[in-house]
Amino acid sequence: MRGDLPSGTVTFLFTDVEGSTRLLQELGDGYAPLLAEHRQALRDVFLRHRGVEVDTQGDAFFVAFARASDALAAAAAGREALSDGPIGVRMGLHTGEPLVIDEGYVGIDVHRAARIASAGHGGQVLVSQATRDLVGAEGLRDMGEHRLKDLSAPERIYQLGDHDFPPLRSLNATNLPIAANPLVGRERELTDIVALLGGSARLVTITGPGGTGKTRLALQAGAELVQEFSGGVFFVPLAGVREAELVPATVASTIGLHQLGELGDREALLVIDNFEHVLDAAPVVRDVLSAGTRSKVLATSRAPLRIEGEREYPLDPLPDDDALALLTERARAVRPDFAPDEATREICRRLDGLPLALELAAPRLRSLGSAALLERLDRRLPLLTSGRRDAPERQRTLHATIEWSYELLDPALQRLFARLGVFATFTLEAAEAVADAHLERIDALVESSLLKPTRGDRFLMLETIREFALERLETSGEAEAIWLRHAEFFLDLARRASLNQESEGPMRHDLVIPEHNNVRAALAWTTRAGRGELGLSLAGALENFWMTTDPWEGRRWIEDLLPIGPTAPSPTHALALRCLGNSATMAGEDDSESLYEQSLAEFRELGDELRTAVGLHRLAGHALRRGDEAHARRLADESLASHRRTGFKKGEAGVLGLLGELERRSGSLERALELYQRSTALAHETGFTWWEKHALTSQAITYFSLDRPAEGAERLRTALELAQRMGDRIGTLETLALLARAAVEQGDLPLAGRLWGAIEAEVARAPVSGWDPEDQHIAPVARHFGDSDFEAGRCAGHTLPIDDAVATALKAVDG
Repeated sequence: MRGDLPSGTVTFLFTDVEGSTRLLQELGDGYAPLLAEHRQALRDVFLRHRGVEVDTQGDAFFVAFARASDALAAAAAGREALSDGPIGVRMGLHTGEPLVIDEGYVGIDVHRAARIASAGHGGQVLVSQATRDLVGAEGLRDMGEHRLKDLSAPERIYQLGDHDFPPLRSLNATNLPIAANPLVGRERELTDIVALLGGSARLVTITGPGGTGKTRLALQAGAELVQEFSGGVFFVPLAGVREAELVPATVASTIGLHQLGELGDREALLVIDNFEHVLDAAPVVRDVLSAGTRSKVLATSRAPLRIEGEREYPLDPLPDDDALALLTERARAVRPDFAPDEATREICRRLDGLPLALELAAPRLRSLGSAALLERLDRRLPLLTSGRRDAPERQRTLHATIEWSYELLDPALQRLFARLGVFATFTLEAAEAVADAHLERIDALVESSLLKPTRGDRFLMLETIREFALERLETSGEAEAIWLRHAEFFLDLARRASLNQESEGPMRHDLVIPEHNNVRAALAWTTRAGRGELGLSLAGALENFWMTTDPWEGRRWIEDLLPIGPTAPSPTHALALRCLGNSATMAGEDDSESLYEQSLAEFRELGDELRTAVGLHRLAGHALRRGDEAHARRLADESLASHRRTGFKKGEAGVLGLLGELERRSGSLERALELYQRSTALAHETGFTWWEKHALTSQAITYFSLDRPAEGAERLRTALELAQRMGDRIGTLETLALLARAAVEQGDLPLAGRLWGAIEAEVARAPVSGWDPEDQHIAPVARHFGDSDFEAGRCAGHTLPIDDAVATALKAVDG
């Protein structure tokens, strides 16, 4: 063990030369002496500030400091020493408590420091929250939360000094999921895949048996390529999709499209995971590549897709040294003093270097030494693999390792494990209701590595393990009962979220957003099982969720379920037609009014006064859109009278907003404002969040007409916060566009351009259903296209992630 390395709390400093390949090409033989000067200048600075050089690779330094203040001072001095030269160096600092071994430091803090450095630009010094907490805020600029390329949870990043640089190279503009741990090994494979997708290959499929780490490698490749794909990098998980015919809709909805044909010339990368169980849908990938002439696909599958242009990349298990590093890192998570030995290395060989098998074995090292664990493996694996000669040897090893972990559970835990296979991810509440779980037993499965905790108090079962769990569930005789409980639980949750206008209580989109994949699984099961009424009830209860996320996904589920659901007249059928009307309205389709009329007729026949009044309001909106204001008023008056008779305030809020729109169109602006304000107040009082946002934007438009843009911006601030809370993407963009108009009206063209540029970038990344850049209410923004101040802001906005644009807009309103 190196005796010069600081221990305990240590601050790491990583450096890297920006554009080294370009500099080598430009400077030729002159680059080597400049690189040597850069190294010497930094070494002198690090030594002067008591830094210890841990490693040097090429043009990058890894230095450790016992004091965070010394590390920050060294970074500042190093930047100053290089400021006049042609070499730009980015630096990253992070503080943690790493483990010191013979080879140096190990642990997640080392990975984190390196990733912070890689997010910066030449001349930029970035600092983690942990380091900032030790050195204080002086001289540091808060850059906000950023996801780094190790796919970890967001990290608040600070910059030393006030210099302006391009946006950080972070993952804020992608849906790649957060990884539990950094990628161990796979450097060559990662380089190969990034090179293939950065070159001429348009479809790369990582193949290999379950448990080889295909998903983790694909996610890391996607993270490395985020900056190369201006149209975005999208993760499309197919683990929860059991029917090939659902794949096109899943791909389209994940990337924000109605149809795959809308990809056009977007430069996007789709990371499509777990394709092996829906291989009949492989032509969908061909359709993606045909529709998106500049898009590419990185797929993972146990078998190739067998379509033209595919570049298969077979993934082998980890080599011995990487397998040992992975097992050691995971073992130290449960036993910090764990030291690998020859028995540890032999465990890796016995498990064929399969990452998932190693993950499952690691928890046993909490209480067993490597030799004792190896002895148990030698006894159990031959027995468990002997009966599966039809499977490849490595797959038998993985299945046997999962089975071994399963057989170590007591019967009650085995039963719980099988039941939990129905979930994509889940909360403890869901596990209790569906699988009769409790926390102690969930913890036991986590300790066995059969479950993984994720952010937000949720749990995840990896797909290969989940397949085993579902096998056990099918043979248990409980499958139908558990799937039924699963669907009923999410129906109850959807109803508690109050996402129909006539529901009691405040809208709770936040309850449903993290359960999207479980909802899909429940809807798919009800379709397979022929339980149309249950499926339609679930889809209908999610009415406003579909409107704020993907109206066409809701429409597809309802159209699949209608033939096996109840016939008219029934409340479930009538609500399903109304939901179809919503989707058609947002898409501007011709059948929208007819669907609303059919729904209204059914509710009238059923004698349902409340839903009849809601239907009248929807049809009044249609009449208003086509310019029949007299008919719109008659329908609205009838709806309002009914709502007031029954005391239904949500309904009254909606109709008052429509009446306000009629007054605004007639030129009675103050009267319109009064109605909008009453509508907003009632919506807020009743938790009708979606309509509150709508009424606030209507107020803002009216304030613009009254030449009171500051008051309009105040209303839009609240509307934007509501849209964000609901996950309402179209609402977010429309509100940002109106805030750009507010900036124009107040003379702040750079801000207007910045917001508009961010909107354009977001729509280019993933088209937004219903977005209309030519809407009359934002037309004043377009009049400034070409203005130098506006265009400068617009250019800057094109590099601004939408969440940063939201923060910019809110800050501008607050002054």
